Amino acid sequence: MASNMVPQEELPVLEAFINIRNRLTALKKDTTRFIRAQDVMSIYSSVVKQVTRLNEIRDEQNQNALNSASSSTPSGSMAPPELNRVDTIIADVFSLLSLFFLTIGKSRESPATYCQIASMRQIMSHMNESGVYTEAYLDGFRERLDQLKQIIKQDHDEGRHPEPILKLMTKKLEGTERMLNTLMSALSVLSIELVPIHQKLVGLRRQLAALATEPKPNKTELKQILEELRKIESKRVDGKFLGPGGSSVPEGQALLSGLLDSCFEITQDIKAREAEENVSPPLKPIFDRLTLMKSELEQLTMTHRWTLRETDLYNYQMSLREIDSMRVDGTFIDAEGNKLMTGPASEPISEELMPIANKLSTIKKCLNEVLKYGGPYSPRDLYPYHLALHQIDSLRKDGKFYADDGSIPEGQAILVAQLSEAHELLEMLKESMSEDEAEDEA
Repeated sequence: MASNMVPQEELPVLEAFINIRNRLTALKKDTTRFIRAQDVMSIYSSVVKQVTRLNEIRDEQNQNALNSASSSTPSGSMAPPELNRVDTIIADVFSLLSLFFLTIGKSRESPATYCQIASMRQIMSHMNESGVYTEAYLDGFRERLDQLKQIIKQDHDEGRHPEPILKLMTKKLEGTERMLNTLMSALSVLSIELVPIHQKLVGLRRQLAALATEPKPNKTELKQILEELRKIESKRVDGKFLGPGGSSVPEGQALLSGLLDSCFEITQDIKAREAEENVSPPLKPIFDRLTLMKSELEQLTMTHRWTLRETDLYNYQMSLREIDSMRVDGTFIDAEGNKLMTGPASEPISEELMPIANKLSTIKKCLNEVLKYGGPYSPRDLYPYHLALHQIDSLRKDGKFYADDGSIPEGQAILVAQLSEAHELLEMLKESMSEDEAEDEA
């Protein structure tokens, strides 16, 4: 994470880079004329000048810090320099600049590689978090990084670009290579016996990602994927996948378990989409905008991994920053500074209704777990849930929950919504049970 503290000697460089970013942004927004190579190269010259200047400042800082460390400790060890706002602005500048290099036909030059390297780094960061990747999938990244490395090397050999620029690009590429090696190392702990299951889960995860981008996900397709996940889940014994004969526990359990749980979570998210109409009116424009962006970006991850000529990710980045800036402490607020929440949740739950709310939350959690892991189960297995919901239903009069003094406490909407969701989950389980019985008879 970048620090906001900028050393005094770097402030003029920061100001210069902010001006350069503004120039690039203005050039990008100007739709009245074509992008001219001379305009881009003029700005590029300014970038080269400031990068060179920054390198000189930081080389001096590092030397002073090294001398100080040498005099205070025998080893002379020194912590790596912390990134600051200058580095953040530089990243914005090069993201824009690399897109302009692609636009003016200089796709085989080092500055054009920046946006591709940054894009791959971001994708790999998400893959590291989700565990959704295979060795074959990473091979494509390795191949592309080798091609970009060759472009930078050729520019160095031919002296096409200044050394400070090539140094920056090389550092960025090497950082991405280290991340790729980390991902490859994680796969090395996966036992050969578990590779087929891992590949199957990755495939299902991608199917779910594609399904989640659809305005109305296909319920039949979702059900088939859920059945596949349950089959894989059934292969675990005491939470572990066993080797041939069930006598060993192969390595790679955490990788598969995390991937399996991720798939189940996405299925729950897709089912939760039915509640989208409950988004409160003040948040509806933001919700619709985010939904559209998410759908477009999910599609792009499958069709354009790192080709940014057609796909300008910078626009998405700026839009997300704009939306993120609307939040305070992680919550969206209105013009008066009041917190905005989605749907019925925007209504507080009174103290009198909290026991009912807690009970409904527990019932929903249990029903989701039953739905997640599937049957077989009988009507007797579902009876306790049916009875619990019936008891809560009986507490209502004319569709409302009343307090002991006869008043109507706050929180009616959210309790009714939770109760309805619980009944829907129970009905889904009953339907699933009926389908299983029909298949057995057939």
